[in-house]
Amino acid sequence: MHPALWVSKTGLSAMDKQLSVISNNLANVSTMGFKKDRAVFEDLLYHNVRQPGGLQSQNNQLPSGLQLGAGVRVSATQKSFMQGDYNITDRDLDVAIQGNGFFQILLPDGNIGYTRDGQFQLNADGDIVTSTGYLLEPQINVPNTAVSISIGNDGVVSIVNQGEVDSQQVGQITLAGFVNPEGLSSMGQNLFVETGASGAPIVDVPGASALGNVQSNMLEASNVNSVEELVNLITAQRGYEMNSKVVSAADGMMSFVVQQL
Repeated sequence: MHPALWVSKTGLSAMDKQLSVISNNLANVSTMGFKKDRAVFEDLLYHNVRQPGGLQSQNNQLPSGLQLGAGVRVSATQKSFMQGDYNITDRDLDVAIQGNGFFQILLPDGNIGYTRDGQFQLNADGDIVTSTGYLLEPQINVPNTAVSISIGNDGVVSIVNQGEVDSQQVGQITLAGFVNPEGLSSMGQNLFVETGASGAPIVDVPGASALGNVQSNMLEASNVNSVEELVNLITAQRGYEMNSKVVSAADGMMSFVVQQL
């Protein structure tokens, strides 16, 4: 079998995965707090016919070798945690992180998830939850007597009760930071979970331990640049077409050999 067929096959497979990554980015262009992915490519093993630096004769060293590549593969998908644009919503429970850090979310299995999506709501018990109903960690409860809610840049949640003028503190939002946030594992629903690659979370109040501040009445939008993704889409499409041409060329060469011999 012609080696070019297998090499171009790996190129087609890699471009197909690249297309999947791009399509997921574009599908989430309006997802609050979404962080785009980037496909990471690497070349495969080489067949060393002549090793670079080898001896052609006793006194003659080869300045370069003869190495035949076996193709390409997608070795990883890398998250970009570059901040997205900030949208003003004028809603008290909409919170954006300005800087590093993640909100902590208590998952149904008791583990902690992490998110940049600050679209919080109140459940029937008055607890602050995500749009899917998961509790904010640490848990913050707003009594039904509250007529207004405010969240400071330091994460302090305060309310004003009915018939009162002075505000009352009911909780403190904390953030979690990671040495390697790209090592977090995406689990959907705008949530990440800790892995060995991300390191242990560094939990503190906003503005401390190199964590960012929080700003209420705002949301962080997706960091997907639609124009950039469309350019990447065209590049992936052309790469797929070129690898398809290699398959056709290799097939034509083998067809010629079969017909002539």
